[in-house]
Amino acid sequence: MTSSGSTPPDDRPPPAETDGTEEVVDEAQLPHTALSLALDRGIRGIGSAISWIWLILIAVIVLNVTMRYVFGEGRIEFEEIQWHIYSIGFLIGLSYCLEADSHVRVDLLYDRFGLKTKAWIEFLGILVFLIPFIALVTIFAVPFLHYSISINEVSEAPGGLPARWAVKALLLIGFVLLAVATLSRLTRVTALLFGAPAPTPAPGSE
Repeated sequence: MTSSGSTPPDDRPPPAETDGTEEVVDEAQLPHTALSLALDRGIRGIGSAISWIWLILIAVIVLNVTMRYVFGEGRIEFEEIQWHIYSIGFLIGLSYCLEADSHVRVDLLYDRFGLKTKAWIEFLGILVFLIPFIALVTIFAVPFLHYSISINEVSEAPGGLPARWAVKALLLIGFVLLAVATLSRLTRVTALLFGAPAPTPAPGSE
């Protein structure tokens, strides 16, 4: 029996001492670096700003459906605006997704691995797959965009939108941002595996 307001003794064993690498179990497993903190801040800011575009997309869809089924007046420009908005959200969102480590992983064994094993998988995946993919898309995106600008490409649909090159520019912009997010992620992985660049505590982690 204990008196009212007293606290029962804590019989739990004291936590085992660790080297600090197992303290975090989510996206923040990887240590931050000075460069990653700066790059991630920019990526998050852009991602947060672009996230509002989904509300615009919903408004455009509702307006288009209302005009078509209530007033019987379909507009091709609203159809094209919808896929333009999808392009903005998807292509700009790639970098935000990588920064937040919220992309889908298909490796069913990944979650069972230890921290350093995961880091090695990510390190090799970035070098062997992600960086070459970004380079390939970027190399082909430049002439793709240049040609569209040179002919002042417009929609081929009657009543479609002008400046088709503007939405095509999103391919290059999106992959440049993805390259920035990849560089940030790579510095965090190498900080864990090789100690370089030097890890930096994230704001508010102390």
